[in-house]
Amino acid sequence: MKRIFKGYGPWKLSHNVTPLILRVVLGAGMLFGHGLGKLDTLLGSEPIKFPDPFGTGVTISLGLAVFAEVICSALILAGLFTRIALIPLIITMAVAYFVIHGSDNFAVQEKALLYGAGYLALFLTGPGRISIDGLIGKK
Repeated sequence: MKRIFKGYGPWKLSHNVTPLILRVVLGAGMLFGHGLGKLDTLLGSEPIKFPDPFGTGVTISLGLAVFAEVICSALILAGLFTRIALIPLIITMAVAYFVIHGSDNFAVQEKALLYGAGYLALFLTGPGRISIDGLIGKK
């Protein structure tokens, strides 16, 4: 029983499977649940209706969100350049939580907070060995 919780060899549960679960759940959730819909909006022919929190224009704001939620989420899902790809996602979730939904009730803010916390945890732990980053870094 002790072996189950402690792990053994190079594939310790806490150091490799946990980041894999975080990467898959957060990456796929953001990519398929949010990013692809925003990509359709960006590529569509209808006028873009999207918040512009920094006054750069709705197209640029949406483009930055699409970059984070599609490209960076796909990189996280694959475990490639994970920590670098997490930075735009952490920033996007911070903007969503504090700026876009800052005056909303907690039920609306919760999704951005949970994604942001998960991204921060993954940033701190790293991608784990079960990732492309882990394979590249293997010596």
